[in-house]
Amino acid sequence: MKKINEWFALNTVRKKVLLLSKLAGGIIVLFYVFTAKLPTNRSIAFLIWLVLLVAVIMGVDFLLGHFISKPLDEINHIAGQMAKLDFSATCGIHTDDEFGELSENLNTMFSNLQEALEKLEAANKQLEKDVTQEHLLLTQRKELVDSLSHEMKTPLGIIYAYIEGLKEETDEQKRQHYMDVILSATDRMNTMIVALLDLSALEAGAVKLSEERFDFIELVETVAGRLLIDTPNANYRFTYDLPEGKAFIRADKYRMEQVLNNLIVNAKNHVSNDGEIHLSVICRESELQFSIFNQGEQIPPQDISKVWQKFYRGEKPQNDTHSGSGLGLSIIAQILSMYHTDYSVQNQPSGVEFTFHFPTIT
Repeated sequence: MKKINEWFALNTVRKKVLLLSKLAGGIIVLFYVFTAKLPTNRSIAFLIWLVLLVAVIMGVDFLLGHFISKPLDEINHIAGQMAKLDFSATCGIHTDDEFGELSENLNTMFSNLQEALEKLEAANKQLEKDVTQEHLLLTQRKELVDSLSHEMKTPLGIIYAYIEGLKEETDEQKRQHYMDVILSATDRMNTMIVALLDLSALEAGAVKLSEERFDFIELVETVAGRLLIDTPNANYRFTYDLPEGKAFIRADKYRMEQVLNNLIVNAKNHVSNDGEIHLSVICRESELQFSIFNQGEQIPPQDISKVWQKFYRGEKPQNDTHSGSGLGLSIIAQILSMYHTDYSVQNQPSGVEFTFHFPTIT
């Protein structure tokens, strides 16, 4: 019984065409017999048969177009899209014959090709990213070596010169002075190396920022108290303007302390004798603004955009006998950039002010 159903089932194009041709032939014969028995003359009967024959031919043509031409056109269209590497379209033939099976296979193939293409694109992007990262690391490594080579020349020259003088100097007071200069240059080299390695790690993405919720105002009070208030023989006046409440942020507490520390140290290094350092925090809706102003020499307008660059030192601070490492502001810029927050420096009528913003949380 099952074999009989399969035999009569129209599940192939061949069966559909064969059945259609047999039906068309039978209908034409029936129409001929029918018109031959009409009670009219032979010419009119032939004309009626001819009209019916044309109708049958048009019907057969329509059915052939529906069963064969239309699926073929759609399959051809989809194949053309595939040739253009467009695998987004799907074949909408849902019949139980060879065309339906071919449509299903094409859709499966398109899906597999699309998935393979997406994986290939993802692999290419990852490869480009890896190559870019490798190139960046090589560039940073070269820059690190070049920077160290350049920046170490001065302290190494000082150390060498004073060691040579120390070997021949007999005066104990001068020998102690030479030792102090050598220790100072050594400390400067150590600070520079540590800062440069830290900055390079931040730039290369080797350092991940942790996240914790803490009171920013409390952190400012702690850092400012240590660097600005608990300082003997300070040659500046320190004023501040802090909100009475708390201002919570979510960030890496160590890195934010590093930002505050570098900004405050920079202000101390560049404040004029008996000048003012003013620190303020303003809390707005979902954001705070930190500012620190130091009275003193302004930054030359042409150098404003350079202050965040490595080893920019500008004019020698008035209250210090040596400049810093030139990396503090670069580290600040890198950390704040990793948080996608705004930071800036502006000349004020009597000094310089550094500012940055940071989002607050409840």
